[in-house]
Amino acid sequence: MNRQPSRRRSGQAHGILRVLMAQGVTGLLAVLVSWWAAGAAGAVSAFVGVAAYFVPNALFAMHLLVGLAGSGRASPLVFFAGEAFKLAAAIAILWLAGWYGRDWLVWPALLFGLLCVLKGYVLLLALRRMP
Repeated sequence: MNRQPSRRRSGQAHGILRVLMAQGVTGLLAVLVSWWAAGAAGAVSAFVGVAAYFVPNALFAMHLLVGLAGSGRASPLVFFAGEAFKLAAAIAILWLAGWYGRDWLVWPALLFGLLCVLKGYVLLLALRRMP
């Protein structure tokens, strides 16, 4: 009985979850720093920036994890569609934030939150825990 494909899928799933956790940690740090620097409006703005990338990314990661639990076969077309979904969702969230939050939104904090969650893997590099 060959267990190698199962072990590899388990490692891939742990890698996906590790990246999501790193992005969550860096996003939380961005919200806390923004709260300290710009108050509640800054924290909410940073949270919106974090959510603009983290939520679509987490949904795509869950889709990949379900695929790993099932057949384990990924199609390049499915991956491309997932990446397109992430990009479109992030643009939509940022557009909605700009439209509805124009009175209270702190753009530097929003961009700081977005940048931190985009670079969450740097935390894994620093800890030498890359998947």
